Amino acid sequence: MQKLLKIWHSEQILRYAICGGGNMVLDWILYFLIYNFVVGHEIVNLSFEIGNWSFEQAITPHIAAFCIVFPITLLTGFLLQKYVTFTQSDLHGVRQLGRYTLIVAVNLAVNYFGLKLCVETFGWYPTPSKMVVTIVTVVISYLGQKYYTFTKRKNEKQKY
Repeated sequence: MQKLLKIWHSEQILRYAICGGGNMVLDWILYFLIYNFVVGHEIVNLSFEIGNWSFEQAITPHIAAFCIVFPITLLTGFLLQKYVTFTQSDLHGVRQLGRYTLIVAVNLAVNYFGLKLCVETFGWYPTPSKMVVTIVTVVISYLGQKYYTFTKRKNEKQKY
């Protein structure tokens, strides 16, 4: 039990929680601002042509706001974790960003399927379901970032 408490009080986990929590608050604030003052509660219509192909898609305001905010918080989250939490990694930054994006994509899938499972299959309320799924994704994210994204090179030949 004492070893478990020592792990939970480690400096790295504290930095991870502060950086991740700060990035989450930034995400909420940006989402609120973009949704309410940029997208304007209107359906966003995308249409463009590439050669003989034309593409048209209507995007709801909440998804449009998400699409605008997501790349921003993906980048800020990566930079915070790289330069504040997991500073010991010697992998090339581009490789870390690719790995970080993969972990984020896994977490998006876990969120989607986890919410569908909890709400639609188990019949739980959406907010507690989101809380449970968030706990799962935080654990996946921490372990993925620590042991995959920001790991050290195993040999000198691996540079990227």
